[in-house]
Amino acid sequence: MDYFIWVIVGDGRAIVVDTGFSAEVAARRKRKMLRCPIDSLRLLDIDPAIVKDVIYTHLHYDHAGNSALLPSATFHLQASELAFAVGPDIRYRYFALGYEADDIATMVRLNFGRRLKLYEGPFRFAPGIEIDLAPVHSVGLQYLRIHTARGWVTLAGDVTSFFDNVRRHRPFVAAVDVSQMLRSYDKVRATVPSLDFLIPGHDPHVMEVYPAPRDDLKGIVAQLDLPPLQSIVDRHGR
Repeated sequence: MDYFIWVIVGDGRAIVVDTGFSAEVAARRKRKMLRCPIDSLRLLDIDPAIVKDVIYTHLHYDHAGNSALLPSATFHLQASELAFAVGPDIRYRYFALGYEADDIATMVRLNFGRRLKLYEGPFRFAPGIEIDLAPVHSVGLQYLRIHTARGWVTLAGDVTSFFDNVRRHRPFVAAVDVSQMLRSYDKVRATVPSLDFLIPGHDPHVMEVYPAPRDDLKGIVAQLDLPPLQSIVDRHGR
């Protein structure tokens, strides 16, 4: 399982999608920490201190840490995701394991500081960036459709963690509603002409098939506005 953050670059701005987890959380959860995801933005000549917008797909620990490293950003999130994370069901270990209490407390503080913008359902974030809701892996999970040089790409996030989830209708282990999860696989698959335009949330194959922007970034950065180096076959053979 790979852990990604993404950055959308265009029109003189950089929009970060998810923020990963910290070294402290990695050590406690026994996850291998390769590098700080936010500091890694500097590899693309992006200064984290001046990033203005962060879109959170959801608030699980591997997506919502490190927010303090983006001091100028406004954070964008589904209201239902925050409501669940501070609501009565979080007392159940099955759900609570996916979150870090400090990350959720930070979201509350950001809301008090007017640096959190909450949405209810689909919205158009900016020209060429459309966001929709797919409450499967978490209650307020959202995914992005981004218009790139090669056309529309669906950044599915954890709507489908691996290509095989959507390819074989194989549910991921962590789910709020399995039947809805299966329907959401169909929903994101319908947004693209083939899996060459769908980016799952954790599949190591993404880093294997997408080119790096520079030779020294191979295995570190994948460039999604270019086609994969080899086509990704889905269950229909296209």
